[in-house]
Formats: sequence, C-alpha cells, structure tokens
Amino acid sequence: MEAFLISTSIVALAEMGDKTQLLSLVLAAKYRKPLPIVAGIFAATIVNHALAGAVGNWITTVLGPDVLRWILGISFILMAGWMLIPDKLDDDEANKAPGRWGVFGTTLVLFFLAEMGDKTQLATVGLAAKYPLSYYWVVAGTTLGMMLANAPVVWFGDKITKKLPIKTIHRICAVIFLVLGIAALLAKV
Repeated sequence: MEAFLISTSIVALAEMGDKTQLLSLVLAAKYRKPLPIVAGIFAATIVNHALAGAVGNWITTVLGPDVLRWILGISFILMAGWMLIPDKLDDDEANKAPGRWGVFGTTLVLFFLAEMGDKTQLATVGLAAKYPLSYYWVVAGTTLGMMLANAPVVWFGDKITKKLPIKTIHRICAVIFLVLGIAALLAKV
C-alpha cells in the first residue's frame, strides 16, 4: 500500500504545471468534450505507465542492489532539480486537429507522446525500481496521480489552474524527490 500512496502523491504533485497538464487544458478548451478527453488521458496513462513500470522492474533484475540504490538516489535528486524548471507546451502538440479517431484518439496519441520522457514517466520508472514487488500498485498509483492532476483541469479548465500556486507545488514535489533521493543513498542494502 505504501508504493500506491507514494506513487499517487508524487505523480499528482509532479504533474502540476507539467506539459501534459497544459496539454489537458488546451484539449479541453479546444474540443469542449471532457468525457472523451479524460478517457483518452486515462488510456494513454495506463499504457505509458505500465511500460515505464515494466522498465523499472526490469532494471532491478539487471543491476545489483548497491548500483540500483545509487542510480535511484541520484535520479531522484536530479528529478528534484528538474521539478523546479517549468514546462512549456510545444505549439505543434497543442494545435493538432482531431483525426479520424476523433477527440478520444487524438487525446490518446497526443497525451501518450507528450508523456514520453516526461518527469512523471521517469518517476514511474524510478518508483517501480524502488518497489519491485509492487508493480501493479505503482502503476495504479501513478495512473491515479495523473488522473487527479489532469481530470479536474479538463472538467474545470483554467478556473483551477489560476488558483493553484504552481511554483509552491513544484517546490514541495522537489523536496519530496530530494528526500527520497537522500533516503535511497543512505539506505543499507
């Protein structure tokens, strides 16, 4: 249960102000069809985070525990620094018209591609490596975290994003990643 709660919390916080959250806002404003947008985000997140979690689990079979501890510790500390850099949405990502798959398909593809190499995807890899026996809990937690951060943006748009102190949320998330990184480095194998 620890893996689920930590995964949910970290990803929900890390997603605030992230480019995929901005993409959610743009898609909601452009298409004004929240249900297929939220469904597309959910489907893209499950696939993306299941793959990221599998990579995280695989890493634990290849690397020894001491090497893994150092990689995780350093990567979480680097993630803390990355959290302090605001994301921007590329214009070509936001301006694509819905194709033959409609709003759901467009959201699914755009969100999946935008999430590739993103903070939350890399966090999922790290969390799955940290909790190798809790793969499903990590993927469920990171997916829930994404939905907690993105679904309200789709449903309530910029009313919410104008009231949230994004810089403060990023700083809190950076501290959490820093603490996790230090804890991983100091842990005894």
